[in-house]
Amino acid sequence: MNLLNIKQHAARTLLIHHRWKMHCIYDHLDRKGRGRMLTEACIVLPENNSMSAAGSRTHPTRVTCNVCFEDLPITEASTMDCGHCFCNDCWTEHFFASINSGCKQIRCMEVNCKAICDEDMVRRLVDQKYPAASKRFSRLLLESYLEDNDSVKWCPSAPHCGRAIQVAAAGDERHSEVACPCGVAFCFSCTAPAHSPCPCPMWEKWEAKSHGDADSVKWILANTKSCPRCSKPIEKNGGCNLVQCKCGQCLCWLCGAPTGKEHTWERISGHSCNRYKEEEEEEAGDKVVDARRQQMQRYAHYWDRFNIHAGSRAAEQRQLGPAIEQRVRKLESDFARQRLNQNGGWLGTALRRLLSSRQALSRSYAFAYYMFDGGGGEFEAHPAERASLAVARNLFEDQQQQLEHHVEHLSRMLAADVPEEVAVAKQDAVNLAKIVEAICGKMYRCIQDELLPLLVQPMSIPAYRPDGPDKAEEFVRA
Repeated sequence: MNLLNIKQHAARTLLIHHRWKMHCIYDHLDRKGRGRMLTEACIVLPENNSMSAAGSRTHPTRVTCNVCFEDLPITEASTMDCGHCFCNDCWTEHFFASINSGCKQIRCMEVNCKAICDEDMVRRLVDQKYPAASKRFSRLLLESYLEDNDSVKWCPSAPHCGRAIQVAAAGDERHSEVACPCGVAFCFSCTAPAHSPCPCPMWEKWEAKSHGDADSVKWILANTKSCPRCSKPIEKNGGCNLVQCKCGQCLCWLCGAPTGKEHTWERISGHSCNRYKEEEEEEAGDKVVDARRQQMQRYAHYWDRFNIHAGSRAAEQRQLGPAIEQRVRKLESDFARQRLNQNGGWLGTALRRLLSSRQALSRSYAFAYYMFDGGGGEFEAHPAERASLAVARNLFEDQQQQLEHHVEHLSRMLAADVPEEVAVAKQDAVNLAKIVEAICGKMYRCIQDELLPLLVQPMSIPAYRPDGPDKAEEFVRA
């Protein structure tokens, strides 16, 4: 208001237009000037309006409303900053209808006039006839700061906790993860549950696929074979291992290879599959590659590992959490009895590193599925970057493997009772927690700096935080 010498409702309109980003307002003011910037935001100032200026000089005592065509005293009409004057009854009904439709910025009734009405006048007129609507309008104005502001979002908890979360304006606030005071951790960019190091587009596809396809894919892989001719999945409905597809192709149920129809109870004529053969030694023409089944097997590979690590984290949180708390209390009781200035906080720190790394491992498999040819072409790398992708993939998978090894080691260590040599156990746990933290950070940086830049579609992930998402303070509560 002071910067541009405008009223409060005009300042709010300008801020909403620029999504509450002051740096954008400064930039537009510098490049376009005050007048053009306000005009683009549909703000009309009374001093720039010829109708308002003329009206203030003539001081008429009666006016005609161009909506209801009633001739009435000027005291029963109101004029907006744009200079358009209508009777208070027509204004009130216009405001009431706009508020009921959820409108935060109510425009003038005049045809083709885009000026935003003065919010104080809206409240004053509506409050006389519709006090409940006036309160709702005040509520809508408050929500405009929350819903039209890129740095503030409502907590996605269900049932809704009523809190809004604000992130710092420094850096790229879109790619961050926060934890609401109610306990819900979510991605600030897409408001989905926290999912780093998997980017938002990949996580959205993974969630949709896992909710819709996981059980079906597992059942198909366990209970069907692919026809060597038409590649359709076939379910066996009899005891004989010679199966015939609807397309007419016969195959052996044991190995899935094509066969003829001749068979006895003991064997299929001209076919034997009891010996194991390496696929590399087979000629290309001897085996028909079922691409769809391979894709299902590939998905099952990543889904199993995603699910196993997620399940391990849930079990560790459920079982190890209370056990670690009990050990910490026992250690601190022993230290107090021995008058030692020590504590058992290192156990809690190691547990937090274990849980956050488990989560990162689980989600890294969702990322790997789409990053390495699992998106059906949606998440493609630049053709010129294929060699770089192979190198970066090897680096990522090596780090993923190392992280799995050390996470399992840390899990076993925390599950065991603290030995009598507390100092040695503490040093081992602290060192292992630091190793897990370092490898997890390297995996995040590999994804952000080595892999994601190779994609045609630019993406980003939040920076690695050893203790999980930022703990947000309560900004506002409904």
